[in-house]
Amino acid sequence: MLGGCKSVIDSTVFESVRELLNTIEAEEDVRVLFAVESGSRAWGFHSQDSDYDVRFVYVHRKNWYLSIEYDLKRDVIERPISNLIDLSGWDVRKALRLFAKANPPLIEWLSSQTIYKDEFGFRSKLVKLLPSYYEPRTCMYHYVHMAENNRRDYLEGPIVWIKKYLYVLRPVLAVRWIEQNRGPVPMAFDELLVTIQDQQELLAEIRNLVFKKVNGDELDRGPTIPTINNFLFSEMDRQSKIFIEKEVEPPNLMPLQEVFANTLGDVWDSTT
Repeated sequence: MLGGCKSVIDSTVFESVRELLNTIEAEEDVRVLFAVESGSRAWGFHSQDSDYDVRFVYVHRKNWYLSIEYDLKRDVIERPISNLIDLSGWDVRKALRLFAKANPPLIEWLSSQTIYKDEFGFRSKLVKLLPSYYEPRTCMYHYVHMAENNRRDYLEGPIVWIKKYLYVLRPVLAVRWIEQNRGPVPMAFDELLVTIQDQQELLAEIRNLVFKKVNGDELDRGPTIPTINNFLFSEMDRQSKIFIEKEVEPPNLMPLQEVFANTLGDVWDSTT
């Protein structure tokens, strides 16, 4: 089941995001199918100055997809960060191809509780199709490598980036979530803590870290937190030894082809 804790976004920021999405639609001649909050604000451990990581899927007009140079066209729309708002979106075909491969970030977007825009039923169609395309092995592979990369960048040595513990904990707990057969990994970090509910000391340290980050404590470089550090290094060593077969059966693309074709009709046949 997809779900998560409610993410509270200031109404002024919410409306600013909506206006920026409308501007993108006008400038790029596209329609935004859905747009959600991602990153630390959706995960639940943002600071006051954290960016608003807005991620969206959009669709061009029909003729845009009928070009012999389609493969040369850019399938991403991005805007420079302004007033802490970071906008980035994928073309619908790119999104559907990644969905067919059980792309973890896209799966997480579907469970975001902050939805800036949701039109033409596209997001709900993907949610309904998710059980057919969710692939635990692919997702686990993604999170194992994310944890390894973040640990290497932030947690090597006796002095570490304290707030970055959360960016290593999240993928490590995501792997545990998958191992425990809990389904697609949710967006909200707090939900992942159920995977270590039997480790009360560790839970207390993590909740304390989240509390400090959300409340604006200075969490830059400092000595390691032994309880969290020991858990991460032990757990990551164990997870690195899990046999993860990357090759999976080719997905059935027909349902996604139908979603694509129907979306083009739903959007452009109903607008001018």
